[in-house]
Amino acid sequence: MKPAPFAYHAPHTLDEALALLAAHGDAKPLAGGQSLIPAMNFRLARPAALVDLGGVAELRYVRAEGGVLALGAMTRQAELERSDAVARLAPLVAEAMPHVAHPQIRNRGTVGGSLAHADPAAELPAVMVASEARLLLRGRAGERWIPAEQFFVGLFATALAPGELLVAIELPAPPPRTGWAFEEVARRHGDYALVGVAASVTLDAAGRCARARIVLLSVGDGPTLAVHAAQALQGREPTDAAVRAAGDAAAHEDID
Repeated sequence: MKPAPFAYHAPHTLDEALALLAAHGDAKPLAGGQSLIPAMNFRLARPAALVDLGGVAELRYVRAEGGVLALGAMTRQAELERSDAVARLAPLVAEAMPHVAHPQIRNRGTVGGSLAHADPAAELPAVMVASEARLLLRGRAGERWIPAEQFFVGLFATALAPGELLVAIELPAPPPRTGWAFEEVARRHGDYALVGVAASVTLDAAGRCARARIVLLSVGDGPTLAVHAAQALQGREPTDAAVRAAGDAAAHEDID
């Protein structure tokens, strides 16, 4: 199938992109196009105009800034997979990236596009919530930072206001004595996850859990913090019994 007719705009600066989105109320930003274009081909999405962000160079970067990893929203997923800075400052992101679709998709897909699409089965939203990332949103009226866990508000729904763009992501480096893991179950490698989990656990000097972030994907309308599972680990040594208790708690989490 072919998409319905649409206008195409290719800005070269962020200000130009925001002006175009404001001028064309039914316009959609085009990042990597790995979800939007198929939806348009099936006419599940019929935007009157596309604002292609591919030429906005200021939105594409990976930077280590002190103890923070800074990502431009138009950074390709494959760049995250290959980045030494990502491996060093955001190891949970690095571990999850090979699970994202296939290499061809990661070569085109962007980190911001995946987050703004807010697919509940996607890996990057869960990883960003588990990593306590914060997201920078910008519109004609100004900019604002929002924690990742507040960005995802429902099924394929985010806190982006009309005319706003997700422009940057910042992830704090994990504290000392932090471990992390990403696991998912899919019918085949590269398929959407049937269920998955992103976890980050920090131990105190005595070897007990001081902080736990456990986020489930593909079980609700968006990335789901397993609050009771984290509480089951809090203050305990990471024994088999403690981990089993956390797993049982996760299995019985209330999913909105």
